[in-house]
Amino acid sequence: MSTAYVFPGQGAQYPGMGKDLYENHTTAKALFDKADEVLGFSLSKIMFEGTAEELKETKVTQPAIFTLSVIMAKLLGDDFKPDMVAGHSLGEFSALTAAGALRFEDALLLVSKRALAMQAACEATPSTMAAILGLSDEVVEDICASVEGVVVAANYNCPGQLVISGEISAIEAACEKAKEAGAKRALVLPVGGAFHSPLMEPAREELAAAIEQTEFQKPACPVVQNSIAKAVVDPVEIKKNLIDQLTAPVKWTQSVQEMIEAGITDFVECGPGKTLQGLVKKVDRSMNVSGVSFE
Repeated sequence: MSTAYVFPGQGAQYPGMGKDLYENHTTAKALFDKADEVLGFSLSKIMFEGTAEELKETKVTQPAIFTLSVIMAKLLGDDFKPDMVAGHSLGEFSALTAAGALRFEDALLLVSKRALAMQAACEATPSTMAAILGLSDEVVEDICASVEGVVVAANYNCPGQLVISGEISAIEAACEKAKEAGAKRALVLPVGGAFHSPLMEPAREELAAAIEQTEFQKPACPVVQNSIAKAVVDPVEIKKNLIDQLTAPVKWTQSVQEMIEAGITDFVECGPGKTLQGLVKKVDRSMNVSGVSFE
């Protein structure tokens, strides 16, 4: 039996998340308090008492999901023995931290900078994302290529579920074409901008400078990175792929397939929600999937 721990990205947040861990575990309390100190605002208060709307702000969402995911990995203690780790988009920072490639404080600062830079890039160009269900990846890629304006495949989530990203007019045109091609659904998502597209270039440049100045260690196990869907242990390569991630697609389907080919049989989702467990099952029904729980 080989185990991969996988870490969720934006969208997994919910009001009250992490409150029980804060109240019942000194390790969790210490890390939540450290996060508040590093960020200069009370992230924990928004997580525990804030509304869904407050929690949805990118500058809050990304540090919140990252902090809780890392805390959950830390609370596993000696039981946290991954053969591989991976994270979906933002979750890659959680995976790298849990595997020892990044210090918690350093990673949190990067996540915060990433969130603010993405927010600024979103405000610079009216843009969005859409989920296309029921078409092959190749058909969706061809549709994106045929539409005028910026629109690209952004999240390869599982077979038959691909998220596209780009300018609003181009996304709308691509959704129409997807429906004509027989898509079950082509749904514009309630997001602030075109993540994992060329429109994130200003954010990528800003984050690149911060990543270059941050110290990375060799992780305790291979990390399967989004932009290449390959297992990496070299800190220099990890940095490069992490920088590329903002404008490159999240190759989640391919990452899961890569882990299965490497002999992974069990996937454990470490963080809020169950999204990744569902996606792994859609890639390969035979996999064992579970989540981390402290109840």
